[in-house]
Amino acid sequence: MAAARIKGVLSPVVTPFKRDLSPDVGRFIAHCKWLLSQDCGLAVFGTNSEANSMSAKERMGLLEAIVSAGVPTDRMMPGTGACSINEAAEVSAHATKLGVGGVLMLPPFYYKGVPEEGLFRFFSEVVQRVGDDRLRVYLYHIPPVSAVPITHKLVERLMKAYPKQIAGMKDSADDWAHTKSMIDAFAKDGFDVFSGNEKPLIDNIKSGGAGCISATANINPGKIAETYKKYATPEGEKLQGWINEVRGVMQGYVMIPALKYCVAHYGDDAAWTPVRPPLIETDEKAGKDMIAKLDKLGFTMPGLKQAIAVAAE
Repeated sequence: MAAARIKGVLSPVVTPFKRDLSPDVGRFIAHCKWLLSQDCGLAVFGTNSEANSMSAKERMGLLEAIVSAGVPTDRMMPGTGACSINEAAEVSAHATKLGVGGVLMLPPFYYKGVPEEGLFRFFSEVVQRVGDDRLRVYLYHIPPVSAVPITHKLVERLMKAYPKQIAGMKDSADDWAHTKSMIDAFAKDGFDVFSGNEKPLIDNIKSGGAGCISATANINPGKIAETYKKYATPEGEKLQGWINEVRGVMQGYVMIPALKYCVAHYGDDAAWTPVRPPLIETDEKAGKDMIAKLDKLGFTMPGLKQAIAVAAE
């Protein structure tokens, strides 16, 4: 049986690395469990996970580790995209066999200006090679990074060819009009559209979307999830304003190292700061400036220190 469709708020889980740049499995498990405790799903191996700086073997090993540690798979949407058809199919099949709710798949992003037919063939080949009825693919539209957009026509073709497997999209174009156009065109047919950040969260839900997959859900999962639940209330509208302020602070810094700096600071665990090159860590001056702005908003990360302490035992 396929897992139930994922809805709500998910985090592209930041990946902790040791000083030798190998994945820190214990801290990764702890962060995943903390996010779930805040009612936030897990889009492990997304953009903010530094997934494209990791090998397929590393991603598959980490996924096995968190599943073995008892992290539930029903709200898990690991990133399985790759430029290689073989790699995308292998990682997608592996995740599907472990029972994840879906996989988040980038288009093959190295070659630019490729025709729609080429992208259709790529996704089609991956679906066929996985060959598992439980596979649920969420297309990852992130043209500011990939420079390879996923068009309405491509979605239409893929849904027609694979109505069970093509489940939805993460739209990280940062263009609400585009996100809404995808919802309007395809949500009625069971295509679940997630906004790529929390700024249009309430608009997304009211329009028939599925929620958001946001970098800042790594540090602010509880309040974003609460906004999702209370979207139709005045309190929800107030929460939306506050989570947008937090997002605004974070966008003033390089996102991935800034997120790790926050986890290190609010979790009192300096081992969280390493990133893989070509990224570099947030410097102390910028980090202190960011924390001061967050503190001014009354920002906290409840339960994080306890989660990290349990992992260290």
